[in-house]
Amino acid sequence: MVQRLNNVDDRRDRARQLGRDLAGGRGVDHGIPFCRYFLLGTYYHHDSNVAAQSPKNWSSEVIVITGATGNIGRSLVQALVTAGEPATAVSRKEAAFPAGVRHQRTDFTEPGSLDLTGAKALFLVPPGGWYDAAGILEAARANGVRRVVLVSSQGVGTKRHPAILEQAVQDSGLEWTVLRPSGFHSNTFAWSQSVREQRLVEAPFGDISLPAIDPGDIADVAATALCDPGHAGKTWELTGPAPISPRQQSQVIAAALGEPVRFAELSREEARVRLLRFMPEHVADSTLGILGSPTAAEQQVSADVERVLGRPARPYADWVARNIAAFR
Repeated sequence: MVQRLNNVDDRRDRARQLGRDLAGGRGVDHGIPFCRYFLLGTYYHHDSNVAAQSPKNWSSEVIVITGATGNIGRSLVQALVTAGEPATAVSRKEAAFPAGVRHQRTDFTEPGSLDLTGAKALFLVPPGGWYDAAGILEAARANGVRRVVLVSSQGVGTKRHPAILEQAVQDSGLEWTVLRPSGFHSNTFAWSQSVREQRLVEAPFGDISLPAIDPGDIADVAATALCDPGHAGKTWELTGPAPISPRQQSQVIAAALGEPVRFAELSREEARVRLLRFMPEHVADSTLGILGSPTAAEQQVSADVERVLGRPARPYADWVARNIAAFR
């Protein structure tokens, strides 16, 4: 049962306790080391590691975007620029951003590296490793941040992943919105080299379909939630417009290339060996569980993208068309 906290002090105390638990590497109420919590869609191009810092007198009323070089972050930065919203892009490495966007380089291994001075809203993407989420949220509140949008995971709603971050956000005393995306279209960047060199896609569970989502759609939903207070207290389940299988995705890539692409199905164990190269064992097993034995909820298409944006979620073919150069 989730404990309801009735005042700001209670919420702040809870956030601090979460911070202590997370710093100790414990998944609260789940027995899972937080430092190994990954999202289904952030395996291949995620580059955000952040921690809180004291003021540096930056310009006021900006939106701070963590994970700004990732699949969601780059699209979100562009969406905010288009909307005329001042933005600070946060990343671990040097990167180029559109004119007018301030870049902040941070690293979660350097405590106090995230400046939230003058920020009105924070876009929070969990890195693939430990960071002090409770500390960041407390610093956000102390610096006058009013709103936080968290990228969580569909797996939280289906109970495969812990709800630690969602609870920390909900207990923070800030206006909050939680996004729970399914797997990302961009996860198929993992196939780009084999497609370029061999016209080959290798993946497990070739005919099991899941409603993967365009990370650009997640970014558009995030931009709306960051700018519109009407999304406070909402949890949006974000999926693509239809389930699609790995075999079908390989066919979409082939059609975009105008050349045949061969599909080779990996066994579960072969896929597990590959996943273990860049994710911990329990996360690899959870991922294979979703990909190979999805629940009805994990295969269900959500209408939340259209509810928020007033347009349907974009199909995989659209994402491939925009990114076909990676596969040529």
